Amino acid sequence: MEYPSESRSGCITEPYTAKIVRRPVRPLRPGEVLIRVRAAAICGSDLHIYKGKHPSVPLPASIGHEFSGDVAAVCDPENEKWLGKRVTAEPCSFCGVCPACRKGRYDLCEKLSFIYRNGDNALADYIAVSAGSLYELPDSLGYEAGALIEPLSVSLHAVRQAEVKAGDTVLVIGDGAIGILTAAACRRAGAERVLIAGHSERRLAIAREMGATDMFDSHKGETVEWVRELTGSVEKSFECVGNSTCFSQALSVLNRGGTAVVTGIYEDTKVTFDIAGLVSRQLTVRGAQGYCGDFPDAIRMARELPLEKLISHTFGLDGLPDAMRTAADRSSGSLKVVLNV
Repeated sequence: MEYPSESRSGCITEPYTAKIVRRPVRPLRPGEVLIRVRAAAICGSDLHIYKGKHPSVPLPASIGHEFSGDVAAVCDPENEKWLGKRVTAEPCSFCGVCPACRKGRYDLCEKLSFIYRNGDNALADYIAVSAGSLYELPDSLGYEAGALIEPLSVSLHAVRQAEVKAGDTVLVIGDGAIGILTAAACRRAGAERVLIAGHSERRLAIAREMGATDMFDSHKGETVEWVRELTGSVEKSFECVGNSTCFSQALSVLNRGGTAVVTGIYEDTKVTFDIAGLVSRQLTVRGAQGYCGDFPDAIRMARELPLEKLISHTFGLDGLPDAMRTAADRSSGSLKVVLNV
């Protein structure tokens, strides 16, 4: 194909203002490939950026990092085998030389970043990525499902951080895509009971299809009381909202020696909680960001999950302003909003 000269690209120029701009497609660097994006999903972090409240991303900013597409061009002859392949990619960058990277823990890299923050974003016609970040999609996965491999990898990483094992009882707080997929990953890891608390009966029904065993609409009562009445406590909990109240709940439901994993992005980064209880009950709190070698397992797991059920709305790329408004509007019933490019 002839190398494209420009690409439409989604960006947030100021709070609650999403625009499509045209920009030149930069030349590929050694080791890179160019992907023609076919489907891209709006992530919770994109919504924090949209509101101008992401703690790590100042405006204006390019957005989009959950995607799939076709390899359209390569820089190096050794990567020509990728041409025309249907792929997704890990949208992060790391140094490769710091102590964490040398141990294979690039998720702990001192310079870890996500490529959309450098202008290589997936809500666009084209995106340039490292060939080393590519994963081929099996024929059984369409482009839209392929765009959800990234959030599924986030959830798998969180479950591994918690060290969920066979027979565990766990609680997931939050019925967004990450919460639902975390519940699914817990079940796959062997958890006997997977409790999930959220605000939407429709979302909770999807969580059941994905593997959750017990659902609770937190509009109808207190999550901690529900857990105590149901199971007494849990071995592991996951805070997938980014809310200080939910964080306190995640600690309160744990048994002695339990572990809480936090995946939510906090717009308000100051959190107050019962430190005496954390000490006396010897609790563990772990953060979980991104992934580390989780994409292959996510692709295998995706073959067993009805990922398309997470997709509530679809738009074309030029419909980005409406797509962002829909994703940010709780009354819209949105879960996962996907743009077909």
